[in-house]
Amino acid sequence: MEDESVLTKKSLYDSDKIKVLEGLSAVRKRPSMYIGSTDENGLHHLVYEVVDNSIDEAMEGYCSSIDVTLNQDGSVTVRDDGRGIPVSVHPQYKKSGVEIVMTKLHAGGKFDRKSYKVSGGLHGVGVSVVNALSEWLVVKVRRDGKVYRQDYRRGEVMSDLDIVGEFEGKSGTETTFMPDSDIFETLEFDYRRLKERMRELAFLNKGLRITIKDEISGASHEFHYEGGIIEFVEYLNREKEPLHQGVIYFSDRMNGVQVEVAMQYLAHSYSTNNVYPFANNIHTIEGGTHLTGFRAGLTNTLKKYADENGYGKDMNLTGDDFREGLTAIVNVKLPEPQFEGQTKMKLGNSEIRGIVQSILGDKLMIYLEEHPKVAESVMSKAIMAAKARTAARKAKDLTRRKGILGSIDLPGKLADCSNPDPKTSELYIVEGDSAGGSAKQGRDRTFQAILPLRGKIINVEKARIDKMLDNKEIRSMISALGTGFDDEFKPEETRYHKIIIMTDADVDGAHIRTLLFTFFYRYMKELIDFGYLYMAQPPLFKIKRGRKEQYVYNEREKREVLEEWGGRGVSIQRYKGLGEMNPRELWDTTMNPENRILARVTIEDAEEADRLFDILMGKEVEPRREFIEDNASQADDIDI
Repeated sequence: MEDESVLTKKSLYDSDKIKVLEGLSAVRKRPSMYIGSTDENGLHHLVYEVVDNSIDEAMEGYCSSIDVTLNQDGSVTVRDDGRGIPVSVHPQYKKSGVEIVMTKLHAGGKFDRKSYKVSGGLHGVGVSVVNALSEWLVVKVRRDGKVYRQDYRRGEVMSDLDIVGEFEGKSGTETTFMPDSDIFETLEFDYRRLKERMRELAFLNKGLRITIKDEISGASHEFHYEGGIIEFVEYLNREKEPLHQGVIYFSDRMNGVQVEVAMQYLAHSYSTNNVYPFANNIHTIEGGTHLTGFRAGLTNTLKKYADENGYGKDMNLTGDDFREGLTAIVNVKLPEPQFEGQTKMKLGNSEIRGIVQSILGDKLMIYLEEHPKVAESVMSKAIMAAKARTAARKAKDLTRRKGILGSIDLPGKLADCSNPDPKTSELYIVEGDSAGGSAKQGRDRTFQAILPLRGKIINVEKARIDKMLDNKEIRSMISALGTGFDDEFKPEETRYHKIIIMTDADVDGAHIRTLLFTFFYRYMKELIDFGYLYMAQPPLFKIKRGRKEQYVYNEREKREVLEEWGGRGVSIQRYKGLGEMNPRELWDTTMNPENRILARVTIEDAEEADRLFDILMGKEVEPRREFIEDNASQADDIDI
């Protein structure tokens, strides 16, 4: 039996608390205005919108578990044990709360601050948009001992809100929807992508249990973290060596804003960009006022501690020095968030900076005073970072004097294109002088530039900037791109909007690609975010019979062609490297926009990408061995 206070709270959330701001009229006509796109990103956003309703219940303390199921027929079911959508008739609109929430845009309790103090949702468009963009949707509500059901088709009501049964136990809402094939380019959900988002939400809402299941593949996962973002940091750092034991954690509330910070330094990391800000469960990848407040509070507090305790005398320790090797989660929950930026991924509430800075400053100083050994480790790492920064500045000054980091003097081995417009210009970064020579001869000089690289670039995961700038190939790339570097990096000034990595289709080529990906991910990530980085797909074989010939890109395609053609009179040429192709072949297969296959390099999940780069390119050998053993079965016909 629930206690009286809980029942009283539940009674406050009824249909009269639902506010309606707008109808559904333009959603099906212009879906991208509401969910961003109609590709796989928009498809997955449907799931996030439904789950966000359940998360809102959890943030208010009414929901303890959420279940997400990818059904056999391609539909998705989201079930929670929250209060259940109100079923009573709305006094103004004369319809049930369920029908209003499902058919009216921007309708819901979150618009009434009495029902939801804090709410998430990337755009806050509500489950009504999911309904409008679904071929069909069924909602079931468990409330007041009864089970209610209503059916919809493309946003239109198809049945009354009927009582279909009774229940004992917890109340809640269950929503099942089938995305509309008339709207979306694909209806195939990525289980891994959804799984990682559910894991993230469980980290950000400690104690909440989230399960996800794929009925087609049989995969299932359950996430439940009593430690919340403390366990999030431990998860991000699980293959890395910490500088100190334990995660530094603070939590406090000020002016109705809840602030949580969890942080831990790593012994062998030189990155200053592993701070992940969240606002109302949204990963604000463009930062915002909460991130600004965190950085200011961290720098001021650590600088004050250093001054008061005699660390780094005569050294100008900076924010970058104090952030080197730091992994941190900044998690704020606030009423009425204001999101800005091109992708609505930047928090704009001005008051949040001061709140985060104040809470962090007070709590961190107390922690440092109570944990002097941790403080000493952090100070020592910051001092080492400052010394390396000084060396890096000297290296940059030297290279700048030589004209290497400027955008005017281009590297001698760059064969540039004649087109001055970056939007229609391409840069091929090619493995080896031999392949570079073929690419230069085979290219279209008007819009294709070629930069050959000799050998493998330095592994930037294991080197600071000063060592990195000693590498001739990296300096050539920086110069060719024209973006500048480090604190002078300006991604909008890149000279090419297609940067295409073209390496051999063997293990060495894969290694070079990984090294290049690591460089771009660590130091020019915005170019990946903008969609400028690509990977060329050269063929592995040329199959000929008489005058008939066909290029194929893997062993499976080769088998299919041989089965189709028969075996007689067939010759197979295996390309072990790009240098084995003459300029004409390279143009026809890999560089001609009409025929080539390019794979755009994207970062769907920055935390997972960060983990994989650390495993594959970091100092620790054992995690790399385990990864190879676990994934060896997925490698298809690797040429070694």
